[in-house]
Amino acid sequence: MPDTKNTKNILAHALKTLMVQRSFAKISVSDICEYCKMSRKSFYYHFQDKYDLMNWVFYTEFIATLQSPDPSDDWQLLLSICNYFYQEQSFYRNALSVSGQNSFQDYFIEILRPLLFVFIRDIFSDTENLEFFVSFYTDAFMSSIIRWLNEDNPMPPDVFADLLRKTVSRSEESIRE
Repeated sequence: MPDTKNTKNILAHALKTLMVQRSFAKISVSDICEYCKMSRKSFYYHFQDKYDLMNWVFYTEFIATLQSPDPSDDWQLLLSICNYFYQEQSFYRNALSVSGQNSFQDYFIEILRPLLFVFIRDIFSDTENLEFFVSFYTDAFMSSIIRWLNEDNPMPPDVFADLLRKTVSRSEESIRE
C-alpha cells in the first residue's frame, strides 16, 4: 500500500490532469478516484473534498517554490511565484475561476495576505489604516494574477513581475513624497 504522501501526490496528479481537460465544477471525487484507480474511501481518508485537494496541491507546490533557492529580495520571491503560476497556468486558470465557499481564491488570499503585510507595512507609515492598504494590495495582486493567467497569450512571468514591481515602486515613491 502506498504511503500517505505518495497517495496524496497520485490524487493531486489526477486532479491536475482532469483540470486541464474540464472545469473544476465538472470534476467529481468519483472522477478523481476513477482516474487514479483508487477508492473514494482512500480519497476521503486523505482529503475532506475536492476543494481540500486543490488547496493541498497549491500549498505543497507553492511552499516548495518559496523554499527553492533562497530569493535575495521580495521581488525575487514575486518572480518565483509568477514563474510557478505561469508553468502551471492551465491548472490555475481553472482553480482561480472557482468562487464561493471553499474557493481557491479565498485560500490564495489567506496565503498571500501575510506575505504582502510585511511588504506593505514597510511602505506605509500610516499604521492606523494598514489593514486597508494590505487588503487593497492583496486584492490588486489577486486581480492582476487572474487577469494575467486568463489572457490568451500571457506575457512571460519576468515581464509581468517587473510590471508589478514598477507599479508598487512608483506608488511607494509617490506616497513618500
